[in-house]
Amino acid sequence: MNKSERQQKIRELISQQDVERQDDMVRLLKAEGIDVTQATVSRDIKELQLIKVPSTDGGYRYSLPARKQPNLSQRLQTMMTNDVRKLKLNDRFIAMVMNPGRGPLMSQLLQQLNMSEVFIALGDDSNVLIICNSPEDAKTLYQKLRDQQ
Repeated sequence: MNKSERQQKIRELISQQDVERQDDMVRLLKAEGIDVTQATVSRDIKELQLIKVPSTDGGYRYSLPARKQPNLSQRLQTMMTNDVRKLKLNDRFIAMVMNPGRGPLMSQLLQQLNMSEVFIALGDDSNVLIICNSPEDAKTLYQKLRDQQ
């Protein structure tokens, strides 16, 4: 099971029942046949931006945040300004050197934006490789990204 499927299962579990602790989440996921560690669940909770809210029994439970997510274009602008250290263009490829830990978020954001120039965006801890559909698309996107820095 990949991360997005596991995180979707976490969303389902917290919407169906009160989950108070990470250990409870690990137990519930294992009952569903998903072998995870507490550290993995901890990262998922952080990425999903889960919050603790009062439960009916007086304790606390995990919940999805009620706040509205910022506009994707605005998020791109913010990340380009705050997190991109270097931007490079080569043929159909754009490489981004990011602040540590920001690469996966940027690649995910680029894919969510569904930009017509982008074939795929791949990110590791501090790098993003954007593969464009053509060299012309790469030049167009590169300029768009440079304009947001």
